Order: sequence, then structure tokens, then C-alpha cells
Amino acid sequence: MPEPADSVRTLEVALGERSYPIHIGAGLLGRADLLAPHLGTGQRFIVTDETVAPLYLDTLRATLGGDAGCAIVPDGERHKTLDQARTIFDLLAAGRCGRDTTVIALGGGVVGDLAGFAAACWQRGVSWIQVPTTLLAQVDASVGGKTAVNHPAGKNLIGAFHQPRAVLCDVSTLHTLDARQFRAGLAEVIKHALIADAAFFAWLEARLPELLRHEPATLAEAVERSCAIKARVVSVDEREESGQRALLNLGHTFGHAIEAATGFEEWLHGEAVAAGIVLAARFSERAGMLDAASCARIVALLSQAGLPVAPPPVGAERLLSLMKLDKKVRAGRINLVLLERIGAARAAAEFERTDLLAVLA
Repeated sequence: MPEPADSVRTLEVALGERSYPIHIGAGLLGRADLLAPHLGTGQRFIVTDETVAPLYLDTLRATLGGDAGCAIVPDGERHKTLDQARTIFDLLAAGRCGRDTTVIALGGGVVGDLAGFAAACWQRGVSWIQVPTTLLAQVDASVGGKTAVNHPAGKNLIGAFHQPRAVLCDVSTLHTLDARQFRAGLAEVIKHALIADAAFFAWLEARLPELLRHEPATLAEAVERSCAIKARVVSVDEREESGQRALLNLGHTFGHAIEAATGFEEWLHGEAVAAGIVLAARFSERAGMLDAASCARIVALLSQAGLPVAPPPVGAERLLSLMKLDKKVRAGRINLVLLERIGAARAAAEFERTDLLAVLA
């Protein structure tokens, strides 16, 4: 039976006094009861972008009571910069927003990173809420408190850990997401299954057609299962100190290099991660960890989701040089997340450069 229109699935990111809920369902943008407990008594300030604002800004403002400041930033990863953060700071200052202000991020991963970074910095930290409107943001970027802006030397090099007070994932917003952006979000869903849940991976293989048709109940379940995996990891390793949270970076060291090599414009983040996951799987197979049949299943699912399964032709040496700038590099060593099998991953920093170049090529 289909879920009721007002059905809400709720998870918790367990961080003691800083724990917060993730609400998932259709039509949640109009649910003031889900936002009110996390708003406090101060001003409300929305950060959104030029694409999302015409679609959902008025709805969110009405849910907040109609009185909220706003920053509308340009759309796209190349605008996730200190200059854009300064624009937000200028508007916060103009609105006389104090330490009791709540910042609300309405949009995709770029908006979430910018809004969270601004909230982390403004008056040494104010509260914020995530209202992600893309699949990628709902299943990944909105959960875990990582906020950042990019630097010419690399992606997300300037940032802070700053956990939100709540996350509101309205899967109805995914109906206005273009097909390419939606497929990019599926890369992160598949990533979560690969690192932690073989049964979820098999579910994705079986239910991919329903996901591509945007069936609400299937979407909500995919978002819930992905968020549950990330919430568990964040709860035990909030600041990536024990190594558990690093597993969420499967495909990302490769993917960030692809994004940098293409100027943060040609490839969407999820597309780069998809190609990065394939490179990680092929490297895992080359290292004798992952069997060939599992590697083939991974490539097949990503391909069926309409995602790239090979890097752009920028050259192996170029990609390797960019991987060395990744913020996860320690003592000059590139740290990769590799797959032991579908549903189990581990970090690795010991490998042959020639093997890595062979896979990149």
C-alpha cells in the first residue's frame, strides 16, 4: 500500500546533547511543526540559490511565518567560494542578525556547504537547519555537519565541522530536479550501500527502475536507508578521527580529482564520485580484495543509473597529481577507500604508484 501523504520517517544522528533528527517524507516543506522545535527565538535567515528560490522559497518563508531574511546565491560548485560566503556575511550584518539567529539552508549540496560554513563562522557559530532539495544533498551532504568552501588548490579546503539542529528531507522537491542531477544523487546512494549494506545494494539493483520513475515510497526508503548508514557512521566518528567516517569517502579522492581537472564545471559531484567508485572498485580488484563478479555488478548498476563509469581523458599523471592535493592526504600519502566486498570497505594508504597509474589510465 502507498504511504499516506503526510507520512514522516524520522532518524536521529546520535551525538549526545548535539543529537538531531532527520525527517524524511513527501510534502514536508509545509510542516511548521517539524521546524518550530529547532528555530529558537531569534531571527531566521534562509540561504538558497537562483534555481531553488523560485520553486520553494515562498513555501518555506510561509512555513516559517513569513518573516525571514534571505541570501540567494548563484547556482553551481564554482560559486562555493569565500567571496560568496562574504556576501552572506554582509547580508547577515545588514539584517542585524545576532547569535540567536537560525540559518536555514534551502537547496543542494553547494547551498548546504555555504550556509553551514556561514553559520559556523557568524559570531563564532549560530544554529542552522538543513532543508536539502536534491537527492545528493538529502542522502549525503545534509547529514554530518561538514561545511566548507572551495579554494583554487582543491575542493572543500576551507571549512568547519558544524552540526545542524535538524534535517528536513522533502522528497517531493525531487520531482523538480532535472534527470542529470537526480542520477548524480544516486551515486551517493549506491556508495552508502557499497560501504555498509550488501542487502541495500541488492535492493537498489531490483528497485532502480522505480527510483528512476521517482516513486515517492521507494525514494523515501532509499533516502532513509542512506541517511541511516551515514548517521551511524557520524555518530561514532563525528570528526573523522577513528577512521570510520573516512569510509564515506569511497570514490571521493578520485572524484575530487576529476572535478578539479574539469574546472568544477563539466562534471557534477555525483558523476565524478560514480567514476571514482569504479576506479576504487577496479583498484580493489587489482589489489586482490574485490572479486571480478562484484566489480562487474558495481559497474553495471552505476551504468544503468545513467552515470559515467570512466574518468575524463585528462591523463593518469594529471589525476594523480590532483589526488595528492586531497585534504585526506596524510604525511604525503594518498588515503583511498577500497572495497573488500559489496557492503564492506576499508581505508588503505599502502599501494604501488604504478598500480594506481594503471587503474587511472
